[in-house]
Amino acid sequence: MTQILDLADIQATVLRNRPMPYCGAYVFLRIDDPEHARTLLYRLIPKITTSADWQKPIDHAWINIVLTYAGLARLGLSQQILDGFPMEFRVSMAARKEFLGDIGESDPSRWDYPFGSQDLHAALVVMARDQDSLEAKLAIGREAMVGLPGVTVIGQLDVALPANFREHFGFVDGISRPFIEGQGGSPLPGQGEPLKAGEFFLGYVNELGELARGPGPQTLWTNATYLSLRKLHQNVAQFRRFLRQRAKTPRDEELIAAKMVGRWRSGCPLALSPDRDDPEIGKDPMRNNAFAYYDDDPKGLKTPAGSHIRRVNPRDALQDTIVNSRIHRVFRRGSTYGPMLPEGILEDDGVARGNVIAFVNANPARQFEFVQSQWVNDGDFISAGHDKDPIVGNHAEDSQYTFPARPVRQRLDGLPSFVVTRGGQHVFLPGIGGLRWLAEGCR
Repeated sequence: MTQILDLADIQATVLRNRPMPYCGAYVFLRIDDPEHARTLLYRLIPKITTSADWQKPIDHAWINIVLTYAGLARLGLSQQILDGFPMEFRVSMAARKEFLGDIGESDPSRWDYPFGSQDLHAALVVMARDQDSLEAKLAIGREAMVGLPGVTVIGQLDVALPANFREHFGFVDGISRPFIEGQGGSPLPGQGEPLKAGEFFLGYVNELGELARGPGPQTLWTNATYLSLRKLHQNVAQFRRFLRQRAKTPRDEELIAAKMVGRWRSGCPLALSPDRDDPEIGKDPMRNNAFAYYDDDPKGLKTPAGSHIRRVNPRDALQDTIVNSRIHRVFRRGSTYGPMLPEGILEDDGVARGNVIAFVNANPARQFEFVQSQWVNDGDFISAGHDKDPIVGNHAEDSQYTFPARPVRQRLDGLPSFVVTRGGQHVFLPGIGGLRWLAEGCR
């Protein structure tokens, strides 16, 4: 039986189509007075944007709020309820650094404040299609905090889509996303069978046939989810130098980059155009994600098994293995921060730039953390030993990436870490009913 999502109770961050272009902000909050924090929630609830009209929104802007484990404790949740949250959420990403591969340059000691600190208790998530709309939503947050010194803004991270509509390495982003049962509409080609709603929202049945639950009263966790937030710095100049050093021609640079990602920079997948970029496919939503691996490309001759998109979403490639890839899907919502490095520049300019990614999942252990630890930072599942994701893996000095090529396979040695973690936090995104329960004093 199909489950229908209660879209009016689900905060907009998860489903609502992001405006194109977009600008936004994460406003980080510390809670020192629980009564003030509850008053803030009470004031914000009527202004919180939901997913009710997510496909054709009237307002192309939203404001939502998330809470950390420490933030829920500051609000006054009982220890019994707090202890019922997933361990990964309770102990923080910083404490999971070895498991998640956040070591070396990505160690939490190098993270940008307030990530990894004890001060991050909540955050406003704001997105809009222009600066005026963004400012209007930010003003709602500021107005709600008037007279509440027990809630303090401790930082703000601004995001915006670059003028060329691409992420910092030059690729069109955000093409592939799961289709969730009950969200409304129809799947696009390549999205596959709808995933059970319980993979992304508490209160619904998941792919294991179980009700995805949270701790405490049902009103707290129904229509809630977890966002696994990652602030990732991109070493753009280093990526460009690596391609230049490994390639003989500019065309070879583009091919190597595509073989590492699994798509050409236009978004066109190698699966549909393995030898050259086809921007027309890249911009066509009816074609740019319409491919599979099991029958068409089992050996990875088109899309290498170790490429970024095939690692983080193996699609049907693992169907003859013991791994059920459907229970490890995440819903990725990424936003770009920092200015683009000008074309042709091969030396780092010292400017912070990268992506803030919110991985939506109802079970952080078997979704985000599994993908990060097993599919991104290990290669056993594709018989690649300890080789990591060539783009986002945390690489050591002896890291390499091998992909099929004719007449012989090609091996790229000495991969540096093109992406470095600068922050991480599991946060709880309650439904509107959950926010009301928290605002009423957790009663």
